Amino acid sequence: MINTLSILIPTYNNVCVELVKSLQAQASLLYSSSDSLSSSSDSLSSSSDSRSSSSLFEYEILVADDGSTDERTIEGNRIINTLPQCRYIERKENVGRAAIRNFLAREAKYTWLLFIDSNMNVISHQYLANYLKEKESDVVYGGYQIKRDAETRERLKYNLRYIFESAGTQNGNHLQRQAHPYADFHTSNFIVKRSILLKHPFDERFSHYGYEDVLWGKNLKDNHIPILHVDNPLGYEHFIGNMSFLYKTEESLRTLYQFRNELQGYSKIIDYAHKLKRWHLYPPCQHLFPLLSLPIKARLTGNKPSIFMFNIYKLLYYIHLDR
Repeated sequence: MINTLSILIPTYNNVCVELVKSLQAQASLLYSSSDSLSSSSDSLSSSSDSRSSSSLFEYEILVADDGSTDERTIEGNRIINTLPQCRYIERKENVGRAAIRNFLAREAKYTWLLFIDSNMNVISHQYLANYLKEKESDVVYGGYQIKRDAETRERLKYNLRYIFESAGTQNGNHLQRQAHPYADFHTSNFIVKRSILLKHPFDERFSHYGYEDVLWGKNLKDNHIPILHVDNPLGYEHFIGNMSFLYKTEESLRTLYQFRNELQGYSKIIDYAHKLKRWHLYPPCQHLFPLLSLPIKARLTGNKPSIFMFNIYKLLYYIHLDR
């Protein structure tokens, strides 16, 4: 059973005070419960060390700002320093998603680390308790889920990111994820032993957006470190606009191309690109991208975005990088 936990939240230009408050409220209740148990134990024993380590729960919440450029965001997050057991760390330089997580792991003081993306939200009152009662596995991934009620679907029916996430049903189904444990891993919500992450850190060559979690999952597999997938999701409700999502997608594809040799077998885009090469269709696709990119982007940012067209765009964009 996990009884010490460092909750680690990297953030960039995002106010995550409400997320931290939700986590701190749950953690403080668990701490109070363990403290009450130990006090009862003290009253029944004359031993000075009768407070059982198995009943003790200790925690900290560390939020690391990865060089945010929005001063209002930085100022808004400073309230985190006023919350018990919480610390907001301001860093002037943006080092990227891999390096900021390694930094947080080094700053943490407890045996277990819980990594949470700052744009997630807590949807279960038992979220932390669910993790603490898990049988010990070196890495545990809880997944995430999005709202699928009628009001949300109507409000976001033209949002490409929402449509994309809605199509990824495996994120909310831990049994489906466990069937491909290393391929269906994300850094948005997972627990890991600190010793494991210090020994196998995220690859800091990944200074731009995307795929640092995929390569880390591959690294775990190569080192025979299992990932346990469980049903303990966080909520994902913040969906950026279509053009911003396309820019992020293009950035991630540039990262994928840069590390294409190491990510062989971990990307469907790389697999499809290899097939097109075998079928001698690679050069025609390279010539098609300049002609089709603007019409496809217009479709994806309009009122009829399509997952099929989005996948076509990603493949063509990746292929056009190989020039």
